[in-house]
Amino acid sequence: MPGSKIAGIIGHADLTRGAEVEEALEAHEEAGGGLFRGIRHSLAHSEYPEVLMIPGRAPAGLSASKSFRSGVHRLGQLGYIFESWHFHYQIAEFTDLARALPETTIILNHLGTPLGVGPYESQRTEIFQRWSEAMKTLAECPNVFAKLGGLAMPDNGFGWHLADRPATSDEIVSAQAHYYNHTIDCFGPDRCMFESNFPVDRLSVSYRVLYNAFKKIAMQYSDQEQAQMFADTALGTYQI
Repeated sequence: MPGSKIAGIIGHADLTRGAEVEEALEAHEEAGGGLFRGIRHSLAHSEYPEVLMIPGRAPAGLSASKSFRSGVHRLGQLGYIFESWHFHYQIAEFTDLARALPETTIILNHLGTPLGVGPYESQRTEIFQRWSEAMKTLAECPNVFAKLGGLAMPDNGFGWHLADRPATSDEIVSAQAHYYNHTIDCFGPDRCMFESNFPVDRLSVSYRVLYNAFKKIAMQYSDQEQAQMFADTALGTYQI
């Protein structure tokens, strides 16, 4: 957006370095000029990488690694945030990580990415049920916050990137509102924040249309709750 300024930076560092990751964090802090807030280290490990456009490259079981957990623990000790992206069938292991490291603020990206292509295409109802249960359990961890978005990726299986015309905001609401509403119900507006996943989402939808969909989804909530999800939760979590 014209005139927009960077208010906070989430960088990357190899958290499998354990406590030694502090050297990289110090470099981020210096380079960030006071804007550095934490690390995003993806846990996404695909069961069927051949069917996904963005399969992820993390090794299986990364979140259970002693060295990785040591790195996430060090983030928390230093007051930094840990963010991750992973798939719906990894939410349980993500929950285990969050329970083991309650001192670290942890951000769930992209609603845990419920997949809908390849072998998952015919299982949307079953996957939603399993995803719903997993999200409810994850929300019991008070150190976890949820980003609301990222469901316009082709791997989510809605097919908008192949359509003759772009999706409308009403089509997005019709297809996806139940994911958003369930997450908000589980975490509460004070631990939810609407997110942009651009430029990746641009494969399926425009920025304006997507945020119109978000506004329509949020209409049922109070003004205060909307303010939390569109601004205040992020401002507080990222110390902006």
